[in-house]
Formats: sequence, C-alpha cells, structure tokens
Amino acid sequence: MADPKARELSIYVQSKKVITSFYRPPTSQASGPAGVGLGTDFRASTTTGDDRVGAGQEEFFLSDDQARALALAEEVAAQRGYTLKVTDVGRAGLVERLVTEHLRNVQKFPVLVGWGGIRLEGPMMFTTDQLAEVMPTEMHRLRAFTYLKVRGGDLDQIRESLLRFPEVRELHLLAGDWDVFVVLEFDPNSKKRQILDFVTDRIRGIPDVIDTSTLVPEYSVTKLPFAVLPPAAS
Repeated sequence: MADPKARELSIYVQSKKVITSFYRPPTSQASGPAGVGLGTDFRASTTTGDDRVGAGQEEFFLSDDQARALALAEEVAAQRGYTLKVTDVGRAGLVERLVTEHLRNVQKFPVLVGWGGIRLEGPMMFTTDQLAEVMPTEMHRLRAFTYLKVRGGDLDQIRESLLRFPEVRELHLLAGDWDVFVVLEFDPNSKKRQILDFVTDRIRGIPDVIDTSTLVPEYSVTKLPFAVLPPAAS
C-alpha cells in the first residue's frame, strides 16, 4: 500500500451516442481529451462553434445503471483514499483496442481494474462490499484483540456483560486454552496503555473473568466496508 500507483485505479464505461433533434443550450464544461477525466457528466457535446445548437447534434449518454455504479465507485474511492481514472470507451471509440489490450472477454460495462489485476465487471458487481475488497485501506479506528479465560460460570451473562461496552465490536466463544475472543475498537489516538487500562479495569471487572491477554497491532489494513459505528466510550 506504500506505492501511490496502487491507489490509482482505472474504470471504463461505455456511453451511447445519439443524434439530438431538439435545441440544447451549449454546455459550459469542456469535454477535455476523449476518454480521460470525464467525470460523471457524459452529455457534453463533441461539436464546437457558435452557441446555436441545432438539430443533428451528437450527444453521449451514460445508462443509469452505469452512472450509478460509477457514482458509488467514486464515493468509495474518496472514502478510502483512492483516485479513479475514468475512460469512456464509447466516446473515445476505443472498445476494440481496449478489449484486445486490457479488457479481454469483457461482456458488460462499467469495468473497474484494480491493483494486481483485480477486476469488477458489470453494474451488479459494483457494491460497497466488492469495491472495498478492491480498495483495501488503513483502518480509521484502532483495534485490539483480547483473549479471556473464565471460570465455569454463566457464559450468557458474561456475553451480555461484554456486549454492553461500546468498545466491544465482536465476541467469539472458543474451545481450547482461552474461552472467549473479543475484538475491541478505540479512537485512533488512543494509547496502548489506555487500551490495557480498559481491559484490566473494565473487562476483568466482570465476574468470572479470571485472566486476559491483549494484542494491540502497530498497523492495520481492512478490506471490509467502513461501518457507521457509534463512538467508543472514553
């Protein structure tokens, strides 16, 4: 993830050309080089000249399902620190060459080409989960992992006591030397000592919890989508 190139992804869409038969005011946005930096407005005219836009003007339109997929990809990329290079193969007339060089066997657009050759093809593949998989990123919050040993008590009660803490995001019952595995989440500015204080003061304060062992990672990357979570208690 240190290589900036890994955060530059290519997405290919395919607009349709139509010939308008009605007056349309000239667009104020320059179309720019064909296929590069088009953004999400695919209605810019390819004609230039005076401001009178008459019948027979060429227009390019992106289907709603492709536009939605592109908008979602741009939203997820912004959240996760990625940039997208958008190429409209319909406007640029690049379909044949791109399919030969980069998009072999493509059946549906849009196509997102990720780092390491990962590829999403077709609007149905553009979901938050799939896009997060293609765009792994550093975690916004600090996680820690705690193993618990408990004496033979009421595991349901222990579970309920743990889940009352906002910091507890996951809880797993184990078979082996440890009985419970807990995933904790804290503000990214939290110190290791604060995390260990929480474990020793709060979790060990639960009846029947007799021992704990906590791991605090130095660095974490996730492929999971960012969930909207309440802030952890201080």
